[in-house]
Amino acid sequence: MTTETSAPPTAPDRPAPAPRTARGRRGLRGGPRRLLTHLALISFGLVMLYPLLWMLASSFKPTSEIFRDPGLWPTTWAPENYTEGWTSLAQPFHRYLLNSAIVVAGSIIGNLVSCSMAAYAFARLEFRGRKLFFAITLATLMLPIHVVIVPQYILFAQLDWINTYLPLIVPKLLATDAFFIFLMVQFIRGLPRDLDNAARIDGCGHAGIFLRIIMPLSMPALATTAIFTFIWTWNDFFSQLIFLTDPDMYTVPVALRTFVDSTSQTSWGPLFAMSIVALGPIFGFFLAGQRYLLRGIATTGIK
Repeated sequence: MTTETSAPPTAPDRPAPAPRTARGRRGLRGGPRRLLTHLALISFGLVMLYPLLWMLASSFKPTSEIFRDPGLWPTTWAPENYTEGWTSLAQPFHRYLLNSAIVVAGSIIGNLVSCSMAAYAFARLEFRGRKLFFAITLATLMLPIHVVIVPQYILFAQLDWINTYLPLIVPKLLATDAFFIFLMVQFIRGLPRDLDNAARIDGCGHAGIFLRIIMPLSMPALATTAIFTFIWTWNDFFSQLIFLTDPDMYTVPVALRTFVDSTSQTSWGPLFAMSIVALGPIFGFFLAGQRYLLRGIATTGIK
């Protein structure tokens, strides 16, 4: 009897490995380069954050050790700097925070209302001299505050507005910040005009188009304006020092300056402690509106 032996089953043919593409080779080579890029960015970020970390650490150090020990970890903790700084000035520090909040709120409302209306006029209305007026508005960006502060002071002194918050708030209601006008003009120009035509068919005039169409769609630009106005006004020292003379009406930047007396004997510990407190609202407002800020800058820049 003969038996037939069957050949062992052959393994299925495996597909040949695909040749490595140029994109794959670039990806492999880009790995170390990307790692080095991230390490460089992290290093630069730490360098930029070092002054803030040093001020935070110094706010917990005694004044005598702040400059003697430049490290980021206090050897002697002095949390009393916060209580001393809060109560060592003419008024409790929350009074100056409230004063700054009043100025900031008025400035934000003024810029949102006036700059948005001016931007709508430049972007949507047709009138004689529009391009010339817009060019003049942009030209004011090149004027430093030191050039206009003297005529402003003379005008506000004649109006008896010195030592009030009116010189800091009223100009915002007159669309004096050309940067925000330009920002909103660029954003509104990117909105399709078909929406305006549809609103006109429904019976809307310029006021209806502005309030019902343009403003809801311009939320990223409005949020960007609000955030920048908050930061710039909260940190403004020069104009607030010029127009405010009563210590009870000082804002946060001017109040921090009073920690340095006439003999230059500075209470550095309480000063740094209140500086950290003053940075809190800025970080909070920025983090709350960061999403709208990025959208506003990105969508405005690509138009």
